[in-house]
Amino acid sequence: MSDFASDVEKGTSHSVSVSEILAVRELDVDGGTKDGRWQKMPQKLTEAYPYAFTVSYVERARQHRWRCSDVTFHCSEGALCQQWIQTIREQLTALTNRPKHLLVYINPYGGKQQGKCIYEQKVAPLFACASISTDVIVTENANHARDHLKTEAELKKYDGVVCVGGDGMFSEIVHGLVSRTQRDNGVDQNSLEEKLVPCTLRIGIIPAGSTDCICYATVGINDPVTSALHVIVGDSQPMDVCSVHHNNTFLRYSVSLLGYGFYGDVLADSERKRWMGPARYDFSGFKTFLTHHHYEGAVSFLPATDTLGTPRDKTRCRAGCFICQHDGQLYSGDSPEESKTAPDVSDREYEMGWGVVRGKFLAINAASMSCACPRSPKGLSPAAHLADGTTDLILVRKCSRFNFLRHLLRHTSKDDQFDMTFVEVHRVRRFRFTPRHCQNDSELDLRENGKQLFSQICRDHPACSCSPAYSSWNCDGEILPHAAIEVGVHCQLIKLFARGIEEQPLFEDLANPPCAL
Repeated sequence: MSDFASDVEKGTSHSVSVSEILAVRELDVDGGTKDGRWQKMPQKLTEAYPYAFTVSYVERARQHRWRCSDVTFHCSEGALCQQWIQTIREQLTALTNRPKHLLVYINPYGGKQQGKCIYEQKVAPLFACASISTDVIVTENANHARDHLKTEAELKKYDGVVCVGGDGMFSEIVHGLVSRTQRDNGVDQNSLEEKLVPCTLRIGIIPAGSTDCICYATVGINDPVTSALHVIVGDSQPMDVCSVHHNNTFLRYSVSLLGYGFYGDVLADSERKRWMGPARYDFSGFKTFLTHHHYEGAVSFLPATDTLGTPRDKTRCRAGCFICQHDGQLYSGDSPEESKTAPDVSDREYEMGWGVVRGKFLAINAASMSCACPRSPKGLSPAAHLADGTTDLILVRKCSRFNFLRHLLRHTSKDDQFDMTFVEVHRVRRFRFTPRHCQNDSELDLRENGKQLFSQICRDHPACSCSPAYSSWNCDGEILPHAAIEVGVHCQLIKLFARGIEEQPLFEDLANPPCAL
């Protein structure tokens, strides 16, 4: 090894998987790299080893953060240096899961309006280092990315789609990509009985919004550099998608939360207070908690009886999740449960394997993932899985304001948030909700009927505290126009440039981080 040296501290041993090497580049004798970067090297080292190359690789830090680190190797012979460079590049070329050409959408208005700056300063240099070419589109209005993906984008040119923004931007990408895939394959999205075709292109999320729950739940941190590195190494994380229908008409897709009652009211109120900025969520949440409205109706659901996990077990969805692998494979075929249609709520309970729950509810939530975020590290359903073909249906019945506060506070504590008499949770494949006041009115439209009914109540009882008849559905941060909906889960319909949250104990000891060949 006398002809080979590195700038790594002497006496330490380092290793890194080839799959986590980002790039290799040659250095000139004077310390500059072939790609124009400059690096100062000791004069004695350059005299003894005049040839050098630098390897960029993934280094793990605390709290699931990834960063790009470099190690430089010096050689006494030019042929040996070239041989190492060529060998490493051949190994990287053999990694077929890595993207080479990406379509990037940047939302310049989301969050703190830093999307363009974040991409140009933190992400673009990493893509360039990894020799990834990009076509960048800065969106000009709402649904720009969705409509472009549905109609104009030449998807065959790309290995993936990257969105720079928040959860709203990600939702646009999902709707555009899924809708385009179904159209190209002749699938009718208006039919809940149709089996949707999975998307072939992976989606990358560069967090730059006011809420980045999807990124947090799939990577473990909202950090643009970490997310960009997951894209570069070509990670792949399958993910379930829920389709929401009303009267055999497709409304929206959901990947995280569907919330009726409390979370729907919070969103509806916050939309009227956009002038307050991000503070509107806290204000609307407090206001909605004080109003303490409940809503009456019936929830029918098809339980996922053949899955390994349950909503109340302690198994969290992590990288390489066995439950997602097992249940995803189990449900990827034609399950007999798929053909079971939802019974009318007038039918007897539990007909055809469906369960029916009637009552007055403060909240009806369907969590397709944990819905964890920095302010609620556990999320709404800590044991929910990303790719097992189910969603966790959480029913919070009418209770005292104090008990409801106890339930909300448990989202931030270690206590079981479902261990309350007024809370029940079911892992389901499909569900349907019918408000009490429209069980015989399949054409309910909240924009018309609900508004008329509520205004009539206000006119007749201006000083009373009557609850409104209907709430709104919060679908991943968007308000649905109908209260009566039917929801189906489509197993592993999309894939992200992610690998799930890695078990942190594996990387707690950073005294000797992996950083070389």
